[in-house]
Amino acid sequence: MVKYKYKGQGYSNTDINKYSKELLLNLLFSMIRIRMIEETIESKYHEDQMKSPIHLVIGQEATSVGACAALKVTDHIYSSHRTHGNYLAKGGDLKAMMSELFCRANGCCGSRGGSMHLIDKSVGMMSTSAIVSGIVPIANGAAMASKMKNEGRVIGVFFGDAAMEEGAFWESLNFAILKKLPIIYLCENNFYSVCTPLDKRQPASVELFDKAAGFGIEAKQIDATNLLLVYETVLEAAEKARNGGGPTFIENVAYRLRGHGGAGDDSKSGYRGLDEVDSWQNICPIHTLQNEMKNHNLIDENTINDFQNRTQLEIDEAFHHAVSSPNPSEDSLMQHVYAD
Repeated sequence: MVKYKYKGQGYSNTDINKYSKELLLNLLFSMIRIRMIEETIESKYHEDQMKSPIHLVIGQEATSVGACAALKVTDHIYSSHRTHGNYLAKGGDLKAMMSELFCRANGCCGSRGGSMHLIDKSVGMMSTSAIVSGIVPIANGAAMASKMKNEGRVIGVFFGDAAMEEGAFWESLNFAILKKLPIIYLCENNFYSVCTPLDKRQPASVELFDKAAGFGIEAKQIDATNLLLVYETVLEAAEKARNGGGPTFIENVAYRLRGHGGAGDDSKSGYRGLDEVDSWQNICPIHTLQNEMKNHNLIDENTINDFQNRTQLEIDEAFHHAVSSPNPSEDSLMQHVYAD
C-alpha cells in the first residue's frame, strides 16, 4: 500500500464566500455531470457495444473542471488517454463523444479515435495522445505557434504522473522555459501508472513538482480534490502566461477511484488496498464541494436533484443518439490514411 505524503485537506483553507453563487453552481454542476456520464458509461460497458477501451476519470473531476473553467474558450487544451473529463469540461459535444465511443460515423473523430482520442476543435479540445507523454511536445508546438503569431492564446496540457518518466516531457519542459511559452503543464498525479504505485517508480524523497522546479519553472503542488484551489491556481497561471510570463507546472494531486482502464474497481487484484480506496472516497471532490456549499446555504437538495435530473435526460438522449447513428461505410475505410 502506498504511504502518501500528501492528501486532500478539503476546504478548510479556502474562502468560498469570495466566489459568486452562479460560478459555484456551474462548477458543481459540471462535476456532477461528468461523474454521471462516466458512471453510465461504466454501467453499460459490459454490453460490449462501445468498441473502445475506456479510462474513467471518476475521482479526478475537479482537475478537469477547475482548469477548464479558468481558461478562456479561445484557449486550447491537449490531453492524454484519460480524456473524458477534459473533453466535457472544455465544452465538448456529448452526443459526438458517445457516437465516438460506439464507433459511429458521426463520432467526434468519425469513429477513428475512440475514447482515448476525443477532439472538439470548436471549443478548443484540440488533440490527444494515448502514448505516455506523447501529447506534451505537441502541446509545446501549439504554444510556440501561439507565441509566434501573437494570438494571446494559452495552452493547457493534461498528463499523468507517469509522463514525467519520459524524456519527451523533460525536453519539452526545458524548451518551454527557454522560450517562455504560454503553456500550463497540468500533471494529474493519481499515484499509479496502471497498477504500479508511484513509490515503486520514483524516489520517495523527491516530489514531482520539485523535480520540475529544478528546471527553472514555477512549479506548484495542489490538492486537486479542492476544485476552487485548482481554479485559482490555473487562473493565475493563465494570466501569467497571457502576459508573457512563460509556463507553469501544476501537480494536481487526486485519486482515481476506478481501475486504470475499463469498468469497475480493480483493487481486488492486490496492487492497492480496498481501505485505501475507501479513504479517498471520503474526500470525493464532488461531495466535499457540495457539503461546503450546503454549509454556506448556497445549495439545497432540490437543486442537486435538478442537476441530476437534467443530466440524466441529456445522457439518455446522447446514448439514444449514439446507438441510432450510422456505422462507418466501407468506402470510407481509406480516408485519412496517409501511408503509400
